Amino acid sequence: MHAAVVVFPGSNCDRDLAVAFEKAGAKVSMVWHKDTALPQGVDIVGIPGGFSYGDYLRCGAIAANSPICRSVADHAGRGGYVMGICNGFQVLTETGLLPGALLRNAGLKYICKTIGLRVATSQSAYTQGYNAGDVINIPIAHHDGNFFADAETITRLQGEDRIAFSYTDSPNGSVADIAGILSENRRVLGMMPHPERAADAGHGGTDGAALFRALTGALVTA
Repeated sequence: MHAAVVVFPGSNCDRDLAVAFEKAGAKVSMVWHKDTALPQGVDIVGIPGGFSYGDYLRCGAIAANSPICRSVADHAGRGGYVMGICNGFQVLTETGLLPGALLRNAGLKYICKTIGLRVATSQSAYTQGYNAGDVINIPIAHHDGNFFADAETITRLQGEDRIAFSYTDSPNGSVADIAGILSENRRVLGMMPHPERAADAGHGGTDGAALFRALTGALVTA
């Protein structure tokens, strides 16, 4: 399985994401935001956390218009896999690959801690390593992680089983406690918590490792 991790000015979780992919058995290529094409043979694109372009304008808005994101959108349009974590989730909503928006946290403060995350569905390549209803411990680190969408969109996400993760106790005010969602074809995932920071025992927990193992296994056998 070949993963490409996009690096923007201000990315700070790109190496963490690459290491998590590598530990799960993937080949990883690092891709610069000014590149216009993804490497040949890429199975999944990872858009990491951080503060792309300094979070100017809106979080993820400038990154969504970078040269590489045009290729990421094309990759997703061909049925390729894309995963956006934290700032990466913001980028995916700004590109239109996922619905909704990430607003300022309800408490108006940056939050950095480990939280309880409920696996809402196991029916995706990303979540099939868990059982629906499992509660895992995953770090968060965000100031604009408050997921918002209109009532019609929320009903559609729920009805189509496209909520991937929800907070056991929402730290940011997200509608329906949503922490991560899937695209219609279930191949694009956006989530605010950081599974790549919970993929090594040395980091204090390994609850995120199953996501990367399941994903690698699914794409190798696809």
